Amino acid sequence: MGIALVGTSGFSYKDWRGVFYPENIKAQTMLNYYAQQFPLLELDFSYYQMPNFKAMAAMEEKTPDNFLFCVKAHKSMTHEFSRVPSEDRLNFKSFTQAMEPIRQAGKLGCLLFQFPWGFKNTQANRSYLRFIRDELPDEELIIEFRNVEWVQPAVFNYLRGLKLGFCCVDEPKLKGLFPPLVTATSELGYIRFHGRNAAKWWKNEHPWERYDYLYSREELEEWEPKILKLTGETKRTFVLFNNCHAGHAVINARMLIELLLR
Repeated sequence: MGIALVGTSGFSYKDWRGVFYPENIKAQTMLNYYAQQFPLLELDFSYYQMPNFKAMAAMEEKTPDNFLFCVKAHKSMTHEFSRVPSEDRLNFKSFTQAMEPIRQAGKLGCLLFQFPWGFKNTQANRSYLRFIRDELPDEELIIEFRNVEWVQPAVFNYLRGLKLGFCCVDEPKLKGLFPPLVTATSELGYIRFHGRNAAKWWKNEHPWERYDYLYSREELEEWEPKILKLTGETKRTFVLFNNCHAGHAVINARMLIELLLR
């Protein structure tokens, strides 16, 4: 049986001061503080801006030897890809070169490819998944779908054939979105908690409103047997909380750790 590691999606939030961080903490010491509390971190800034070697090296130096990073693929690799292989390969090359400091330190847990709802189950998109694997043959890769079209046994088997991990999600129960199913398609299990704010998922003034949700203990208990199932099918399972507004993610991450240690 594998193990479950719990963390959050991002760490450098101003509204975590007083909830998780000390009020007077400096931004440059947030990662040091975070890494003392959790063993795992999902980096999401890498989606918005292409990461670079220097930045990743600085982050690696602020974390202990047994710490792990999951890094979200840049938007050019999931939302804006050109389907022109030469152009896409340049993006992949830049991204993977930036990972070298944490890769060499043994701290690269995986790369997360989160696709938008408009990325549907088509032959072209399935071929793109193969392209990703071909470009990153030695990396631990996780695929997150948003569109329910991908909920098919054939899709999960396709991911297994490519050794691509499947991202299980908890999100609002809205038509077209993924249900909270659990399955393993590689040796790495992956779960993302996005919150259940159905009212703000599609209609919001600010992106953070979508993830403004605090899970109750009872809601997390629903996931306890699912997480145990996943750890039984994988070498290790990463559980990340993406409900980051107002420190909800760290509150729920700690709550889940307590549940799993019972």
